[in-house]
Amino acid sequence: MKILIIQQKMIGDVLTTSILFEALKAEYPNAELHYVINTHTFPVVEHNPFIDEFLFVTPEIEDSRAKFLIFLKGIKEEQYDVVIDVYSKFSSNLMSKFSGAAIKISKYKWYTKYYYTHTFKEATEAKTNAGLAIENRLQLLEPVVERIPEPIRPKIHLTTKEIEISKQFLLNSNIDLSKPLYMISVLGSGDNKTYPLPHMAKVIDFIIEQTNGQILFNYIPKQVDEAKTVYNFCSSETRKHIFFDVFGKGLREFLAITHHCTAMIGNEGGAVNMAKALNIPTFTIFSPWIIKEAWNMFEDGTQNVSIHLKDFNPDVVNNSTTKELKDNYKSLYEMIEPSLFFGELKRFLNIN
Repeated sequence: MKILIIQQKMIGDVLTTSILFEALKAEYPNAELHYVINTHTFPVVEHNPFIDEFLFVTPEIEDSRAKFLIFLKGIKEEQYDVVIDVYSKFSSNLMSKFSGAAIKISKYKWYTKYYYTHTFKEATEAKTNAGLAIENRLQLLEPVVERIPEPIRPKIHLTTKEIEISKQFLLNSNIDLSKPLYMISVLGSGDNKTYPLPHMAKVIDFIIEQTNGQILFNYIPKQVDEAKTVYNFCSSETRKHIFFDVFGKGLREFLAITHHCTAMIGNEGGAVNMAKALNIPTFTIFSPWIIKEAWNMFEDGTQNVSIHLKDFNPDVVNNSTTKELKDNYKSLYEMIEPSLFFGELKRFLNIN
């Protein structure tokens, strides 16, 4: 049996969807499993033992109809038995059609009946602490998998060499691995997913007051000015504990460094999902317009904790549309004063 799973889009999505491969391998040990992803997302699934082959959608393929057609012909030549299209975009609809698979599975949209043999409406309420992002993906397996292995959750697979190199890098950077080391997801993927910078600085000040630990910032080169702004907002005492220039040069290096951290704290996004996949404790601050129930995966109040405006002012969230929440994210973010969740953060820090 040959099965194709299609998951374009963001790093967190690609990582979360990787759970399907583990379940399929458990049901069909001899199946050949292929994964369509965007090139830049590969580091989070590199060395995954359940995935047999990757089909990369490169920027060139996205920008050229001719190259995309060649890509589609390559899919057709594989002669898949099953295709699972997680998000059902126009490009993935075409991939599914060209696959020639007898079984085509995707989420329900008004037009998906023309492309797929099985479609599923996404649930809106989570039944377990795995969260909707996990549960809605697992239901895509119902036509082909009888039993989902337990527990099943996204995993990042680091090599022994990567772990050792990152450890030496931290030691050479004067990090004391016998003391708490916190990775701060200091910025989101965009302004509307970034906790106000002065607020974030107060959170970091609080972490140092409670733990006297060490702080690493997670940011990408184009975010250096915003990250430096947060650093400057921190107290002079806190800044002594921040190793601002200690960060991974690439995604795999970031993952290996995070492996050695006590916890990941900060903005919701791919970094938090990656920390969970490394089994690192997380404390997540959600943007007011993001549905917390969809992405607070494996929240248990101890290992994984999150806060949202809805936790403190449910009326504002419940009486607003997603568009209204997104349009007014700045003023709504300001309502999540750090002092509102310092009690929860303190408990998290004392445990982890």
